[in-house]
Amino acid sequence: MRSLSQFLNDYGDSHQNPLNQWIHIVCVPAILISTLGLLWLIPIGNWLGLSGTVAEWVNGATLLAALSGIVYLRLSIGVFVLMAGWFALSAWIIQSVLSAGWSLFWTSLVVWLVAWAIQVYGHKVEGKKPSFVEDLVFLLIGPIFVSVEFAAKLGIPVPHAQGTHGKHNQGGPVQGH
Repeated sequence: MRSLSQFLNDYGDSHQNPLNQWIHIVCVPAILISTLGLLWLIPIGNWLGLSGTVAEWVNGATLLAALSGIVYLRLSIGVFVLMAGWFALSAWIIQSVLSAGWSLFWTSLVVWLVAWAIQVYGHKVEGKKPSFVEDLVFLLIGPIFVSVEFAAKLGIPVPHAQGTHGKHNQGGPVQGH
């Protein structure tokens, strides 16, 4: 498996345009959260005969999170912690939508479709196809990339951000293996 630096370098190749970067900073989290919202509706816990709160939390989203967590842990403990934070935020948003009495299906589907449409526009501006067309693992790398790039845009020194010291900063504590 490629290292975290290699993944982020490769992902960054098709995300050089500042407008496309900002589109991704907004839309990748929206896609992540809405995808998990849609997967939350797959009642694996019920299928397994579980009941109550346990059944609610054993679903397509938590299964994807667990499987993705293995990939993130292989990249680095820092990436695993970052993405666990993204999952926790997503679960909180999902629970908020459910508590508000909104349709999780329709809310997630509309956000998912709009965010993907905007991302397609971003890649049209960029003039390059999305990274995941070549390798589906890049669907898991997108949230890491936008987290790093957003932090860098805020002036937070983070490893792996696209910057002035070459294409990507290679140092720092979030190094992959």
